[in-house]
Amino acid sequence: MKIFLILVSILFAALRLDAGENNRSDANLSTKARLEQQHIKEQMEREKKYAKEQKFYEGKEYNLSEHKVDAKELDDVPTIEPDYDFDITDVYRDDQ
Repeated sequence: MKIFLILVSILFAALRLDAGENNRSDANLSTKARLEQQHIKEQMEREKKYAKEQKFYEGKEYNLSEHKVDAKELDDVPTIEPDYDFDITDVYRDDQ
């Protein structure tokens, strides 16, 4: 009779462990599913950001014609001549 009770208690303990593993595996699956959903959302946000950046870089929505410069107006701008009196030898002199 003692052997029967020991076998029954071992059987119940094994069933509890199996049920606990099933609960853990269900928890792991739900965790995996949750992580997958999170990664999908993050990737969707990246795709939205990329699409927005591409729209900006293509520049199809921008009208820059009002900022164009007329070549006739450039004739009125004075030309500034550079000052060529710089002598590099003064920089490297040791006697000063």
